[in-house]
Amino acid sequence: MHLLVRWLLAPLARFIYRPVVHGAEWVPKDGPVILAANHRAAVDTAVIALTAGRPVSYLAKAEYFVGKGLKGRALASFLSALGYVPVDRANAKAGLAALQAARGVLEAGGAFAIYPEGTRSLDGRLHRGHTGVASLALSTGAPVVPVGLIGTELVQPVGKKFPRPYKVVVRFGQPLDFSRYEGLEGSSAIRRAVTDEVMDAIARLSHQEYVDTYHERPAA
Repeated sequence: MHLLVRWLLAPLARFIYRPVVHGAEWVPKDGPVILAANHRAAVDTAVIALTAGRPVSYLAKAEYFVGKGLKGRALASFLSALGYVPVDRANAKAGLAALQAARGVLEAGGAFAIYPEGTRSLDGRLHRGHTGVASLALSTGAPVVPVGLIGTELVQPVGKKFPRPYKVVVRFGQPLDFSRYEGLEGSSAIRRAVTDEVMDAIARLSHQEYVDTYHERPAA
């Protein structure tokens, strides 16, 4: 499954969508790194994976990995090949479980992608980031590479099941080093300062208007 994704599906997707990539040289070829991006569409995860130049891990609901039968095993294998890491989001400690899973990826020297906004932006603006990205950076020492995604919301607009060809631009920024805050992970003020610095870098790359409030989805 890993070979299928790497040598067939990934090149095919790059050929069809031909993403324009800037700053790919800023992504370290090895060692732990956090890719922090804006979030406009469901395809964002695939776009980052196709352009980062190295395997990237993400979090996914644990129930996706426990399906029964051939279909369930195939889905679990496919998600693992794409770099998804199972995490139980159904319990009261889901946030801690997610951070622990992400730390595991980074401590093993992997690349981990995160959307600090916590959800897709439905109004096109970049919203205030949650401090999980800061907790990861401060606790692991991993650099943060900001990522600006442009045009992905037009590849798969909200409500559309299948992506369509559209020009996508991916901008990777210079890695942010927060080693100056070593040992200060427990400070909420430091976590907020680190997160705000990351969001400022993302805003400059994505050219989105920044709003200093958390994004809330409209009531169903």
